[in-house]
Amino acid sequence: MTELGSLFIAWLVGALSGFFVSIPVGPINLAIVNEGARKGFWWGCWIGLGAVVMEVVYCAVAFAGFTGLFASEMLRAIMELTSFLLMLLLGLKYFFAQSLPATSKSIEIVEHRLHPHTAFTTGFVRVLGNPGVLLFWITFSATFIAHEWMEDNWMSKLACVTGVGMGALGWFVLLSFGVGSGKFSTQTLLRMSHVSAAFMLIAALFIGGRLVVQLSKSPELKSRVKKLEKQIQEPFRR
Repeated sequence: MTELGSLFIAWLVGALSGFFVSIPVGPINLAIVNEGARKGFWWGCWIGLGAVVMEVVYCAVAFAGFTGLFASEMLRAIMELTSFLLMLLLGLKYFFAQSLPATSKSIEIVEHRLHPHTAFTTGFVRVLGNPGVLLFWITFSATFIAHEWMEDNWMSKLACVTGVGMGALGWFVLLSFGVGSGKFSTQTLLRMSHVSAAFMLIAALFIGGRLVVQLSKSPELKSRVKKLEKQIQEPFRR
């Protein structure tokens, strides 16, 4: 594959990830629905832009500071397992959600201290107060590299981070437009959250299946299984 082709794949994976992980109902979507309905399309867009800037910062920190740890196959497998569990838990949480969630305690603490007064700072601070975003992108960076969707170099990481920002911003602009035109209600957003959660569960099953295949082919795992078999059979040979 050409370098341009690999960069495009990294960008596309980032864009799709940024778009779909932004759909589930969270503090940013709630802010756009509640305030965008009163203050208009551009207010919602500025909230989304503030959220995207902080999201990109977390994503860049995750990709730049932690992907170097995944040189070890064992550590990469552990991070892939973490991403599988994270996707599974989030998918189940949003799929069975019956109502819109409240703002988390950490976000309330950050908002209380920083007192955001503009749409941009509201979006920025709400993502800043959610460190789980950083953990999310750390775990997913291992999955991206393992599948060779993103290479472990600066150009590929930059393309992926750019895609994440563009995908997330695309969703928030779409949501702001829908709210401003009266096409998006809280119930519509909740139903879309259920659809996004279904995709998360499918992705979790894909990651889990790949991880099982990888572990079954691992020489280290096979040697441990053989040692265990010998230990079990030893008493019967005496």
